Amino acid sequence: MLLDASESQLVLVDYQERLMPAIFEGPAVLANALRLAKIARIMEMPVWGTEQNPSRLGGNDAALRALCQNTLAKMHFSAAEEGLGEWLRPPAKPQQGGNARSLPRHLQKPAQQQAPGRDTIVIAGCEAHVCLLQTALDLIDDEFEVWVVTDACSSRTERNRDAAFDRLAGAGAELVTTEMVAFEWLRSCENPVFRDVLALVK
Repeated sequence: MLLDASESQLVLVDYQERLMPAIFEGPAVLANALRLAKIARIMEMPVWGTEQNPSRLGGNDAALRALCQNTLAKMHFSAAEEGLGEWLRPPAKPQQGGNARSLPRHLQKPAQQQAPGRDTIVIAGCEAHVCLLQTALDLIDDEFEVWVVTDACSSRTERNRDAAFDRLAGAGAELVTTEMVAFEWLRSCENPVFRDVLALVK
């Protein structure tokens, strides 16, 4: 099973200015998050950010925040608890007219089915064992297909980061790297954006 760019969305969790200096391998992790966001934008897929209690921890890295189409400020550790799922899978728009609630149920028109969406969530962030873990587990529970980009995730300690990866793999998340994601999204060196993406990976 390979990633499909047309079905993917990217979620970047809590790369915050007051948190990142304490994160294990923080500069490399942030660099990979930026690389992922730039690739996703080149490939015209949605990029979302989250910030945990930004009044205390500050905003996300400014360059990363600028690459996100929207950033969710949250107090719960899981962004799914604060509406991320509605961004990733917006509710279907109600049908216009002709479905009066006063009609008996058997005479009402069936509810409009949701259009096929992007249910593959490529996710990375900090801290891996807290906000990233809880968000990813909730998204799995909400029947998203979750791919965790390990080299763009970390915690304050290596042990906590690795424990998060073990738990996520056990819950059904796919564990990948930035380059795995990039080349699976591309699929071919004939992809029109191949050279642009390759320049970011090298």
